[in-house]
Amino acid sequence: MHRSRQEAATGALRAFNLGPFSARQAPQHGFHIIGRFLRLLSVYAAYRYLVTEGISVVVFMFVCLLGSAGLFLILQRPWRGRPLSSSLLVPTLINGGVMALSLVLWGRGLRTCGPVRTILAEYAGAVLGAISTLLFGRSGFIWRRVAGLVAILAAFYFLSQGWALSSNSPFSSGNSPRGEEEVRHIGLWSMLLPALSGVLAALRRIISRRVSLKSLSKKRLHAVTVTSAACCLFPFALVHLALTKGQAHPEHHASPAWAYSSTILFGIVLIFYVDSFVEDRLHVVVASPQHLLVTAAGIIILELLYGMDFSLLGFTLCTSVLGLGIYEATSTDRGKGKAGESSHSDFLNEDQDPLTMSTLPS
Repeated sequence: MHRSRQEAATGALRAFNLGPFSARQAPQHGFHIIGRFLRLLSVYAAYRYLVTEGISVVVFMFVCLLGSAGLFLILQRPWRGRPLSSSLLVPTLINGGVMALSLVLWGRGLRTCGPVRTILAEYAGAVLGAISTLLFGRSGFIWRRVAGLVAILAAFYFLSQGWALSSNSPFSSGNSPRGEEEVRHIGLWSMLLPALSGVLAALRRIISRRVSLKSLSKKRLHAVTVTSAACCLFPFALVHLALTKGQAHPEHHASPAWAYSSTILFGIVLIFYVDSFVEDRLHVVVASPQHLLVTAAGIIILELLYGMDFSLLGFTLCTSVLGLGIYEATSTDRGKGKAGESSHSDFLNEDQDPLTMSTLPS
């Protein structure tokens, strides 16, 4: 009994372990933390702009994708170097459509659910990895994976019931006033859009990773993906602008320049290089407890800084359950199997081991 409790405590510590830390790796961890914080800052800027201005999410995302595509094309120049084959371009163009749909769902979820639940819903893609390891992993970890999957679903249930909000959390007195800008929807269906966005984003990353493994062209392919996503949203944004051309526009309360520029620079461009760098050097993937730990710390700082409707205890409980669930559900035979075998058996699992992750192109 004592041994099982000790193993559970050890697993909890490993789940949120950032990995080996040395003076040489300090700048790398600092780059990761700063990059994640700037991305979270762009999310809060986009939230305030979408709520106060009432602009269409499709138009907002199209403008952001258009600016991001221009920057990626300037930085990566995918037309230079070895020509990209059709076997790489076709999945990449399809991935652009998935990215466009994911960002539109994410924006709609951000407007209705707020930043906290929308950001944490991005980890809904871990369900794909949990199902993958449950179906194709070794049989010795079945109950552990099932418990992890249940913990993930329980964490999202707590979030959907507003446990991270001081006005709905069972751990608060309930007399916290809501901000006039904060539009909240409580219930199981409230997180459907951001959760679907998280699943689609995880699927996009998986497709991109499998395609880019065939060549050292991950960054070039991503430039094509973002450009394809902007092209997919162009007709929808054009139709919406035509339909709302004669309608009166509300007065500006939030800075559109800061919302657009931060989303383009930090929310799309910088975060891609940050995640690629962290995967290659620190072996921390997006759907991992270590990644969630950095994100949760940034959310706490920004929620307190902006004075949002926020319950620290409820948020800590939700993120802890979610992180432990991700760790247990995606835990394969770490360190015991071969890298090629792990990659083959866990096609949908983003939480690869370091041996597998070290082979990913930066």
